Amino acid sequence: MGKKKKKEWGTGRRITTILIALFALLYIGVFLWHTYKPLPAGTSYDGELRRTNDVEMLTDLTFSQTESKKGMQHENEIFDEVFAMIDRAEDFIVADFFLYNRYYDENENFPKLAEEMTEKLVQKKRENPDMPIVFITDPVNTGYGSYETKEMQELEAAGVDVVVTKLDPLRDSTPLYSGVYRIFFGWWGQDGKGWLPNPMASEAPKMTVRSYLKLLNVKANHRKVIVTEEGVLVNSGNPHDASGWHGNVAFKAGGEVINDVLEAEEAVSRYSGGPEKLPRTEAKEEPDGRYGVQYVTESKIYGHVLKDIQKAGKGDEIWLGMFYIANRDVINALYDAADRGADVRLVLDPNENAFGNKKTGLPNKPVVEEMLEDSGGKIRVKFYNTVIGQYHTKLVYVKTGDVASISSGAANMTDRALEDYNLESNIRIEGAPDLPLFKEMDDYFNRLWTNEDALFTIDAEEKLNGFSQFQRIIYGLQELLKLTTY
Repeated sequence: MGKKKKKEWGTGRRITTILIALFALLYIGVFLWHTYKPLPAGTSYDGELRRTNDVEMLTDLTFSQTESKKGMQHENEIFDEVFAMIDRAEDFIVADFFLYNRYYDENENFPKLAEEMTEKLVQKKRENPDMPIVFITDPVNTGYGSYETKEMQELEAAGVDVVVTKLDPLRDSTPLYSGVYRIFFGWWGQDGKGWLPNPMASEAPKMTVRSYLKLLNVKANHRKVIVTEEGVLVNSGNPHDASGWHGNVAFKAGGEVINDVLEAEEAVSRYSGGPEKLPRTEAKEEPDGRYGVQYVTESKIYGHVLKDIQKAGKGDEIWLGMFYIANRDVINALYDAADRGADVRLVLDPNENAFGNKKTGLPNKPVVEEMLEDSGGKIRVKFYNTVIGQYHTKLVYVKTGDVASISSGAANMTDRALEDYNLESNIRIEGAPDLPLFKEMDDYFNRLWTNEDALFTIDAEEKLNGFSQFQRIIYGLQELLKLTTY
């Protein structure tokens, strides 16, 4: 009897071991495939450098004379121009925006950007029923499949093509979790009656458990761009009410880059079940245009940013205005540029606030602490005085004696943004350093750095006071295990 029990126990252990080994192989296979699999066709887009004279910079800034909201002022240009482009459009409108809703809990009277965007597009479609209007967005605005917002319902009722981006075909940026999600939960879907609180806001519709499980993959169509026959506007801001007082930058350009944006957005629409073909324009390149302009997405942003930084040497300037910075290659490229004698200065968000909720200062505070120390003071950093909202800008500006270049749009300097995980959209602009656009860039950064007419920025050391060793350890673990949200 004893031998039989021992034999049965031995067999059971072998079966258990085999099952565990099979699961481990399956998990590792799913983990690796979805981390490195091919991207959807047409993404990671590297547009040609187009010549044009038609380039414009727009900014949103919120600021105060102190570190309080007393006397707070707003200078907002970007969505005034977005809405004007919609009004002027005659042939088509294609927009791709990450956040598009009105939900927030803060006790503030934010601009009604989502409502106005909806009204403008609905009115345009009613006036021009045959005009193609396509609005691409991220499933965060549906609670990852738990509901549909009033804004999206109104667009669809008016005949606008609303495309909710499919995220599953993208690579997994949190593979430790996503491997488990894809094996056990991904095939469930997200539909159902929500009953869990929405992290967006208490008044937002409830979410299902399955939607929460999808949310934890931390994937996004993070693009922010609108295009009509008139031009393209590539932006760091969203038509999201609670984002209305963020600091943002946008660039608008005309010419052949219009068709490049349409080609790149067509790829997202097609693989997400939207229109297979987007319109095109007859815009022609201006061979003698003073500016070179190109539309770049995902990891192609990465490549161009590194090349531009690597051009800077003694007497040259590098400015970053950035919401998040954590990518090691970009940080190392800045070290190298500073060692070559370039003047490297960063204006960063302190990562202390997210729609009224306190944040821990990650990743910018530990990164800044490291940069100040490891560069021996060659790299200078200030934090934006975020009396409300965020300094949400994503802007890299490099100026050498021969050429100046800008990369700006949706992409933070993080792995998730730059290494083909999120969908991202940037415009890259280059030209002679004495051109008007680059003078405008100089004025913008010098105004913030010198606190010309308000308390825009605060010395980094002041913000780093009280940053704890525990927070540094958390940052290191998050980076090591790829369990970040940035």
